[in-house]
Amino acid sequence: MKGYIKDFRKELQSDIWMMPPLYHRVWQYLKYMVNHKENKVPMRDGSFMTIKQGQHLTSMRKIANQVGYYEQGAWKEPNPKTIKSILTWLEKQNMISISNGDGNRKYTLITLLNWELYQSTNEDGNSKYTVNTQSMDINKNDKNDKELFSSSTEQEFSEVMNFYQANLQRGVTESPFNHELIGQWFDEWGSGLLLASMKVAAKAEAKGVNMVEGILKNWKEAGVKTVEDARKYEMEFKAKKPNNTIPFKPKRPKEAEDDGYNYGF
Repeated sequence: MKGYIKDFRKELQSDIWMMPPLYHRVWQYLKYMVNHKENKVPMRDGSFMTIKQGQHLTSMRKIANQVGYYEQGAWKEPNPKTIKSILTWLEKQNMISISNGDGNRKYTLITLLNWELYQSTNEDGNSKYTVNTQSMDINKNDKNDKELFSSSTEQEFSEVMNFYQANLQRGVTESPFNHELIGQWFDEWGSGLLLASMKVAAKAEAKGVNMVEGILKNWKEAGVKTVEDARKYEMEFKAKKPNNTIPFKPKRPKEAEDDGYNYGF
């Protein structure tokens, strides 16, 4: 990440400055992350999507991770639902707009309104020294952010991809869009549940992403939230009769008993 953006002292008198600190942290993060030039990204349905200047293609989970912080040695990361509430507030303040796709083109595309105000093609009001110093500081901060935020996430995603390539990808014609889809699942489900779904698919000797997609869909409909929920769901799914349609409920008075089957997670 290189370059810099304009920031304005008048934000000290704005509504967002009066909100909880996380609101301004999310706002600043979006200003740093939006595209400074147009580019195209491949979508799952085989088409390409153009991301314009001032736009950022992301997810609630990714924003939550990237605006997290350490406090007394403990990692603090907001809930994606909290991020959604903040984005809704920013949208109501006419600071951003949010677009979501549908079907095979689901996404979260954020557009900063009046984005050009935060960009500069000259150095008006700033000396060359100030601009260069600011750019150096941003590059330095970017390096620190990568060390702080990205190392664990990249390691977890690498673990997911390594398992996929070793157990589900072999022997099938691989689509380049499968990796994009896995990335979306990683943002939505996290490494633990996504890896668990792949292990279930691998035990069934499935290949590719189709069965993983079906498993995650079933878990979502059943209200699975944790790896333990997923394990209980798979035990019940294995034990129930073909015509038994009793829904799975993660929280219920009587817990499912362990049938001794090793689900691998």
